[in-house]
Amino acid sequence: MQGHLSAWLVKHGLVHRSLGFDYQGIETLQIKPEDWHSIAVILYIYGYNYLRSQFAYDVAPGGLLASVYHLTRIEYGIDQPEEVCIKVFAPRKNPRIPSVFWVWKSADFQERESYDMLGIFYDNHPRLKRILMPESWVGWPLRKDYIAPNFYEIQDAH
Repeated sequence: MQGHLSAWLVKHGLVHRSLGFDYQGIETLQIKPEDWHSIAVILYIYGYNYLRSQFAYDVAPGGLLASVYHLTRIEYGIDQPEEVCIKVFAPRKNPRIPSVFWVWKSADFQERESYDMLGIFYDNHPRLKRILMPESWVGWPLRKDYIAPNFYEIQDAH
């Protein structure tokens, strides 16, 4: 089932994939990494002026990584603002997604956290560096295939 925003994007020739609606009825769209920056600018101009949240997750061990953006259209006098969820999938080997820091400034720390925990590189981010882990930390702790350094499982605990 195609939502309102998906139909508008199709009408204007913008490539995406509709992923349906979540449990709250919020439309979810998949955007390719190479199209994300231009579509982000278009969505901002269209009225999605608030980045409510950004996070990332590991889809499956050895599989894709996902960067998720929840956008809201904030307008004066509107009780139920329009919302949309955007998912951008990146390959594990070289996960690169354009940063939307220059569109929504609130992406700053959120994209840095996704970089720090999952190793997704946000191109053109002004200060993409670790935010939670020390700079000397090796690896990406929230990847499903991550093995903690110097971790020894307790054997034969009784």
